[in-house]
This record gives sequence, C-alpha cells and structure tokens, in this order.
Amino acid sequence: MRNQTPDRLGSLQLRILKVLWKQGEASIANISSALGKSSGLAYVTIATVLRRMEARKMVAHRVQNRAFIYQALVAEKEVVQNLAGDLLDRLFGGSMSALFNNLLSNREVDASELEALERMIRERKRKS
Repeated sequence: MRNQTPDRLGSLQLRILKVLWKQGEASIANISSALGKSSGLAYVTIATVLRRMEARKMVAHRVQNRAFIYQALVAEKEVVQNLAGDLLDRLFGGSMSALFNNLLSNREVDASELEALERMIRERKRKS
C-alpha cells in the first residue's frame, strides 16, 4: 500500500475501495456484484471509475484470463484518517468539540457508546 491518500473521494470510489479492502482483489464483475443490482450501476461505469482511480494511483490491475483484476493501492486506515480529518477541518473548522456536539445533538447514542467515548477521552487525557 502506498502512503499518500487521495485528497477527495467520490462516494462510488469509496464504495469500490471498500469492496477491494474486503475482498483483497476483484474483477469488475465481482465489484459490480458486491455493489449490488440495486446500485443501478452499469459495468462500463464501474470500469470507467476504476480507470480513473488507477490514473490517480488508488488502485492497480493485473490481467487474468482476459479480465482485469483490481486491488487497492491505498490503505483503508489512511483513507479513513484523511477523510475524517477533511470532514473535521472543512465542516467544523478543526474543532472536535463542535463535531461531537453536532453528532451527540443529532443522533441517538446508546449508553454503551457514551461509555466507550468516555473511556477513550480518559485514556487520551492519561497519555497527554
């Protein structure tokens, strides 16, 4: 996996990467199947997106029995960190408290999730 992550990802690009992270590698047909018939995406649409992702060095392919088999070149952890940081910066000006306030105000949070958040905060305070 490469270290550099893409600046922006479209929702279809992210969905394709999730398939590749889960499966390790996949053909366009396998990716299409994993995305589901309800996605309404044509084979050629997925192929076009994959070509663009390959040009951006997000995926690579090899040929097997005349089929292109794709694999992710970007690590899931790096993409998640990049997207989360981008969301935090663009929508909340880098303020984690504003992000959490928004989430806690607009989403149902059960007691176990709140306890997990409190544990993470306590652990972070200990490390600081």
